[in-house]
Amino acid sequence: MIKGSRVLVGKVSGCFGVKGWLKIFSYCNPRENITTYKSWIVDGKVFDSVESKRNGKLIVAKLKGIDDKDTAMTLIGQSVEIREDQLEQLPSNQYYWRDLIGLKVTNTKGIALGTITNLLETGANDVLIIKGERERLIPYITENDNNKTVIAVDLDNKTMTVEWHEDD
Repeated sequence: MIKGSRVLVGKVSGCFGVKGWLKIFSYCNPRENITTYKSWIVDGKVFDSVESKRNGKLIVAKLKGIDDKDTAMTLIGQSVEIREDQLEQLPSNQYYWRDLIGLKVTNTKGIALGTITNLLETGANDVLIIKGERERLIPYITENDNNKTVIAVDLDNKTMTVEWHEDD
């Protein structure tokens, strides 16, 4: 039995060799961060002492008890999860994307803009995708006082306040 919440961190995308190694598509940023978790949940089973590494452009992993290609093939397409308590504790005012998705967004005038459905990584800054009456793309800027767009995040109440005009 798996206790506590689970976090999706990747999926099995294929086999690597004949000794049960798996190709992993990582949802972590950077991709290699998935290799820092030594216990994974795949196909509803907990695998402790996971051996994983970057191999060229790939992330590959060896799960205990998966020792041949035929067994490994049965896991293709399965989600790779970890227990929530394995996540690194972030400093205050920093959030995992998964914590922001689903927040109700209002501007500083109290006008509802919609709900965060996803985020985009652009290089300069992340961008919130907010769907309400229409879709809005709002830069996730918290540091710069002159261009700050995110004013407050309240995870307990599942809300975010932004400095953004309702017509933009």
